[in-house]
Amino acid sequence: QVQLVESGGGLVQAGGSLRLSCVASGRTFSSMGWFRQAPGKDRDFVARITWNGGTTLYADSVKGRFTISRDNAKNTVYLQMNSLKPEDTAVYYCAGDVVFKGGWGSGYWGQGTQVTVSS
Repeated sequence: QVQLVESGGGLVQAGGSLRLSCVASGRTFSSMGWFRQAPGKDRDFVARITWNGGTTLYADSVKGRFTISRDNAKNTVYLQMNSLKPEDTAVYYCAGDVVFKGGWGSGYWGQGTQVTVSS
């Protein structure tokens, strides 16, 4: 059974930092990533990392503030979020095998973790 379990969300003031973690079990993905969904909005791509070479890709809105990384031995992907803004408030979802087919998407999702940034 494939599972993606996120942790690390919470409430933080603007300018603060949070680190999200996602542990994958049941299979090894060729890439993993993070998406986010704010209330009333679509789920948006945030970042992606390949599992073998560690190549990273970011949405323009988070470049320079967020860093995605992985620990292959632990089958875990992280999202370090710095200089957080109120507009970063969303439910953040971990995803496995993140691909681009007319838009970024995935067939494997975690349950989501809430990130709230207060002004």
